[in-house]
Amino acid sequence: MNILLIEDDAVLADGLIHTLGDSGYSVTCATSGAYAEHLLQAQGFDLIVLDLGLPDVDGLELLRRLRNRKIPLPIMILTARDGINDRINGIEQGADDYMTKPFELRELEARIRALIRRCYGGFSNDIVSGRLTLDTHNHQVLVDGQPIMLSAREHGLLEVLMMRTGNVVSKDSIAQRLAVDGDALTDNAIEIYVYRLRKRIEPYGAVIRTVRGLGYLLERSDGE
Repeated sequence: MNILLIEDDAVLADGLIHTLGDSGYSVTCATSGAYAEHLLQAQGFDLIVLDLGLPDVDGLELLRRLRNRKIPLPIMILTARDGINDRINGIEQGADDYMTKPFELRELEARIRALIRRCYGGFSNDIVSGRLTLDTHNHQVLVDGQPIMLSAREHGLLEVLMMRTGNVVSKDSIAQRLAVDGDALTDNAIEIYVYRLRKRIEPYGAVIRTVRGLGYLLERSDGE
């Protein structure tokens, strides 16, 4: 899961990047609204954590812009504004959840998992394709209930495809998800990982299709 953290407090941002990273999330931080909008155009994300106190724009205004542009991602507000009117405004402008500072990291992670389940996996931690199950809570891939071993990049590739089952995922989105320490992946490298993953999962009824010029798509199984 790729999270866009929009937060200008460097200490808090660093703590969240490490904490969420340890839980298996890929976190990219923007310290301003303008940079956040640039990142949303250039990369693929699955969830946004938005601070309202940004240096260049009010967070609620940025939220309105994103929803007016039909950005469909789940958005969690993270802010020191704890008044009831602030919470109501945030939800009415399109936020999916609202947390006030200070907060417990465990609660933040629990709410992020809940948003992921609600927006991508119904009311379960699991996303199913053929005989494969992606457990988004424990970050495991199962076949008929038994875990299978995948490399870190194979797991990341399968995760991003399963989270968007039936939709095309661009090579740029895959490269961003699989990048390690800022190292960019070439198109050829991505093709190799797709080839390897295909060989691993197709016996279990999960099919990856190449959409020429656009990216890759994990087909929905007949039961979905």
